[in-house]
Amino acid sequence: MSVQILVDADACPVKDEIYKVAWRREIPVTIVANSFIRIPDHPLIQREVVSDGFDAADDWIAERAGARTVVVTADILLADRCLRAGATVLAPTGKAFTSNSIGAQIATRAIMADLRAGGDQLGGPAPFGKTDRSNFLQALDQALVRLSR
Repeated sequence: MSVQILVDADACPVKDEIYKVAWRREIPVTIVANSFIRIPDHPLIQREVVSDGFDAADDWIAERAGARTVVVTADILLADRCLRAGATVLAPTGKAFTSNSIGAQIATRAIMADLRAGGDQLGGPAPFGKTDRSNFLQALDQALVRLSR
């Protein structure tokens, strides 16, 4: 199987960057969402619209993730599923999810959910910025070089 990129697209801020890298490296990209998302008219880019069922996009991506796949998602639980399938997983900020770090990230997510459920007012993630975009481009390029060897 050739290298591919799967994108958890609903709230992904780096789709344009993914397209540019995919075109340059001639790597197919699948944009996965539970509603119609506009994509460029290009043979390397395809859209997969899944049902609006709970985790339908995550299930679709996790079922197709493998050792020659880069998955782009901010969803920690999806990242865990894809890592277990052997995929390379990147957050839109360029941060790589790894089997060494995912357990702590899942635990932190659970603690934060408990705090929010208890009424604590917690700040959200930092605003997405130019540095995040740059870090993502660099991480995606490095991942694709490694997988193409």
